[in-house]
Amino acid sequence: MKHPSLPNRRGYFGSFGGRFVPETLMTPLLELAKAYDQARRDPAFQKELRGYLRTYVGRPTPLMFAQRLSQKLGRGRIYLKREDLCHTGAHKINNALAQTLLAKHLGKTRVIAETGAGQHGVATATAAALLGLPCDVYMGVEDIERQSPNVFRMERLGARVIPVKTGTRTLKDAINEAMRDWVTNVQSTFYVIGSIVGPHPYPQMVRDFQSIIGREARKQILEAEGRLPNVLTACVGGGSNSIGLFHPFYKDRSVKMIGVEPAGRGLNTGQHAASLAKGRRGILHGAFSYLLQDKHGQVMETHSISAGLDYPGVGPEHSFYKDSGRATYVSADDKMALEGFDLLCKTEGILPALEPAHAIGYLKVLARTLKPKDIVILCLSGRGDKDMPILTKVFSS
Repeated sequence: MKHPSLPNRRGYFGSFGGRFVPETLMTPLLELAKAYDQARRDPAFQKELRGYLRTYVGRPTPLMFAQRLSQKLGRGRIYLKREDLCHTGAHKINNALAQTLLAKHLGKTRVIAETGAGQHGVATATAAALLGLPCDVYMGVEDIERQSPNVFRMERLGARVIPVKTGTRTLKDAINEAMRDWVTNVQSTFYVIGSIVGPHPYPQMVRDFQSIIGREARKQILEAEGRLPNVLTACVGGGSNSIGLFHPFYKDRSVKMIGVEPAGRGLNTGQHAASLAKGRRGILHGAFSYLLQDKHGQVMETHSISAGLDYPGVGPEHSFYKDSGRATYVSADDKMALEGFDLLCKTEGILPALEPAHAIGYLKVLARTLKPKDIVILCLSGRGDKDMPILTKVFSS
């Protein structure tokens, strides 16, 4: 089978992706695409980035055999790719640091970002402090309340957190406001997008920066087990940690890929954020992909116990993987995520973030399909410190 170039020169993954933006953004996006293409071929830029990833982020992150979790599930050998051990506590720093470094090379004097769970905001504020750039972060007031520890961290790192009070007051609306800012200040400002969403080249650029997760995991599992895994799994909101794990295995057809979407209070309640399970094709934030829409084509409100997954769309590469059959997408509701959180705490002594807790919660279902020697790699994309206000409230009630 011939594998397509992902994306093609126009920024499409099959029929998904592209650039659907105001005319004022076309020139800066074309310039960014050209600059990124040069940077990824520039040995000096890549050497500088690798240096920061090694000495500042703490890469490579370990691939850990979760022995007690595997015994508890009864089937399969479960490995955890420990992105929670990155500096700042999540995989988001891989991409935020790389984009901020690119901004500095382009001569930009300010970076902006949006954030839901706060991890991308913290990562961008951290990178901006390291590289000496002012940083503004847009965040919905709903998420500011849910993720107050990360708001404190961003402010201490020198960033300005700008509350967004429109719409659902969550990630979707924070992206809207960040894009408005970028349109107004595009000459001086670099927009650090946190997931594989947005117009081309962002889905490709973020995917490439996060693919270090899968490249390391591939090398590490070959060293540990002498063979490739049977299954890769990770949570999917916008989809950056999962595509970072999946993409380097794209051509390994024997490796199954399973993305776990947030089913919130249930797929049939209308209170979820499962864009691939319940969405239709459409345009959101400059790209053509699956998204949750009502019968009039308006973007629907979403719900997830995890602020980082509370988004009505998904990256275009995941939409392509779904329609081509290369990956399978399932869902886990809030209850399963909490069960997954508890399961990892009590078997391995690790407090996961609520985002990967969805994938951990799904492991009980997945285990029924596994053979004893099957190998599963789960991307543990972040640690749960940031979710303590939510978890304290939920478990105390």
